[in-house]
Amino acid sequence: MNFELSDEQVFLREAARDALGRVKTVEAARAALEGEPLPDLWPTASQAGWTGLLIGEENGGAGLGALDAMLVALEAGRVLAGVALLGHLPATALLDADGQHPKLLAALAAGEERAAFVALRPGDDRDPAWTAEPRSGKRRAAAPSVGPLADGADEGGRYDATVSGTVAWVPNAPGAGTLVVAALDGDEPVALLVDAIRDGAPVDGVAVEPVSAYDATRSLGHVTLDGARARRLEVDAGELANAWYLAHALIAAESLGTVEEALARSLEYAKERYTFGRPIGSYQAVKHALTEVLRRQENTRSLLYYAGWARQDAPAEFAVAASAARSSAGAALDFAARELISVHGGIGATWEHDAPLFFRRAQLSRRLLGGTGDATDRVAGELLSVRG
Repeated sequence: MNFELSDEQVFLREAARDALGRVKTVEAARAALEGEPLPDLWPTASQAGWTGLLIGEENGGAGLGALDAMLVALEAGRVLAGVALLGHLPATALLDADGQHPKLLAALAAGEERAAFVALRPGDDRDPAWTAEPRSGKRRAAAPSVGPLADGADEGGRYDATVSGTVAWVPNAPGAGTLVVAALDGDEPVALLVDAIRDGAPVDGVAVEPVSAYDATRSLGHVTLDGARARRLEVDAGELANAWYLAHALIAAESLGTVEEALARSLEYAKERYTFGRPIGSYQAVKHALTEVLRRQENTRSLLYYAGWARQDAPAEFAVAASAARSSAGAALDFAARELISVHGGIGATWEHDAPLFFRRAQLSRRLLGGTGDATDRVAGELLSVRG
């Protein structure tokens, strides 16, 4: 397959790079570890139209595809920007597929409201159950469950169910007014629309506990639902799983952007740092390591572009394509972040340099939403089933 970004996609990526370049996001990432607030990039996202990338034009969005969203995520990852799109975009994709809430979609597209996707991991060949992120440990947590609505609690048809359960480490949940929650109705996975904030106040039955773990650029929250009133979305299990894989693809795109920046910084230093009268980039150990970063980077780019194409043109292949991109990106970023520290020598391991910020991003990114290990297992399962 010969693949090349369109002129519009090149412009989208360049415009995203320009918009994010106006904010000192890497410096902000360092300050955030000392307790300083991160810059609010939501107005930037809204003005650029990123908030409505996956919402149809009839509802005020851009009506673009997954690859376009990935290109924006890539640029955010390049500068460690904490743009709240990882939770927002999969949620809006599900709401757009549902198509029952045009006013809400218009508000989300304009950035007047913000959504977060409270995801479940779809079952696979090893474990068919849909499960939630646990607060700690490797054992998956039970999924939230759907319950009946009390008499008179529907507010004229606004709600038709309740949902209870806890999902940990939900990207961009703090501050989101709308939650799109994956839950189980018996054994059937369903999507529910839940108000987290209404008229500026938290809604009864919905609690979002902001949490910070290692990488302060990530907005994460533990979401607890206790009989929260909800409305079912008209989406099937396949569309719900698709949103999970879309989130994986977005993490992969962010990781690729971070790899690109880590490699650029490593190359720059390898050319200007001299030892024994030679630039360190002339030594085989350094050349081979940076060549390996480049190889992993370009492998990931190919997989990512394929995932973006597959979501629109080969939906049956999107799950394995997104999983492959996530697996490759996680390994690439882990390697690139370590080499960034190694190339810079002693200073690279100190707070005098930005390299530890890239390392922190790498280690948290590879653990979100099931982690790169889960993505790798899915690819292996697919390959083994084909061979069988």
